[in-house]
Amino acid sequence: MDFIYEPWPWYVSGPLIALIMFVLLFLGKQFGMSSNLRTACSIGGAGKISDFFKFDWKSQRWNLIIVLGAAIGGFIASTYLSNNEVHINENVAEKLSTYGIESAGTAYLPTEIFSTESLSDPKVLAILLIGGFLVGFGARYAGGCTSGHAISGLSNLQLPSLIAVIGFFIGGLVMINFIYPLIFG
Repeated sequence: MDFIYEPWPWYVSGPLIALIMFVLLFLGKQFGMSSNLRTACSIGGAGKISDFFKFDWKSQRWNLIIVLGAAIGGFIASTYLSNNEVHINENVAEKLSTYGIESAGTAYLPTEIFSTESLSDPKVLAILLIGGFLVGFGARYAGGCTSGHAISGLSNLQLPSLIAVIGFFIGGLVMINFIYPLIFG
């Protein structure tokens, strides 16, 4: 039964994503993960602090189900449908080793950054917290996260989403080629 350990090929997963997008478009819904943080904060009472969180969060409950499904699906996939082998390009693994990441190809999350010992390092913890804040702020400032713009926005042919996706790619290239080596080099 080795076939269940292989990732789904693009010609299966791509059309499934497109099918989900057509269903959402038909239902008048838009997919995105970052908007769920706003919904969760609104449920928690953040509307008392900021007008940004004052909206009808009950109309967004369906999107919270998607987050729950993503978490459950990720658990099922990693626990029951994966042999936990990570295959990455050898050149990428060599490049990462120059930054001190030797676990490339053996772990989904580099243990040099995400292990318990690494998280006790104030520098690593500060980088993760600042990076998380910047990603969250950027997603809200851009009007959505990478999945919302790249999947939902582009399928709706929205020019702002195209611009945002181009920006995401440029930002990622700048980060990994210039900023990351300065931080960890």
